[in-house]
Amino acid sequence: DPEKRVGLIVDEWGSWLAVEPGTNPGFLYQQNTIRDAMVAAITLNIFHKHAERVYMANIAQTVNVLQSMILTEGEKMVKTPSYYVFELYKKHQDGELIDSYGDKNDTVSYTVSKKEHQLTISICNYSLTSSEDLTFTLDAVPQFQEANYIAGEKMDDHNDFDQTERIRLLAFTNYEIKENKVNMTVPAMSVTTLTLEV
Repeated sequence: DPEKRVGLIVDEWGSWLAVEPGTNPGFLYQQNTIRDAMVAAITLNIFHKHAERVYMANIAQTVNVLQSMILTEGEKMVKTPSYYVFELYKKHQDGELIDSYGDKNDTVSYTVSKKEHQLTISICNYSLTSSEDLTFTLDAVPQFQEANYIAGEKMDDHNDFDQTERIRLLAFTNYEIKENKVNMTVPAMSVTTLTLEV
């Protein structure tokens, strides 16, 4: 389809893991961890970089089932690591994909978009152990607007009803802007979004 006449709709993407012990297996209730955040970020990067083909994509569930955004129990509610990935990526909405390229890296996935004078860069470092030093060279000298990230110490780190903010958005400060270059170090098992004015 070189004319790109056919659009793809990806229905119910996401991780499907073992249900939580003691829950009804038919309800597919599973804990959402940093591992799921990595799955979400990498998947969103792939969809974004192929937006000319992927017209729509739906995560399988949003509450209490599979890779959900929110877990509830009676009156209690907790935001999952996947919730925060969607929070980080919402700045790409209505933006235009920016073509980008770089040296091959086996543990980093990223995407870039532009909306008017706002450039958004989202990065997932899915290494279990190593931070990654990255440099983005831009066509213009950027001004910093905002940067946030989530990260875990272990791949199964998660929020629960006793610790609702073990995983939460943190201010990302490990970057430096020099002329038209943005240098940064992203930690292992992290998802980061920087917003710049260009």
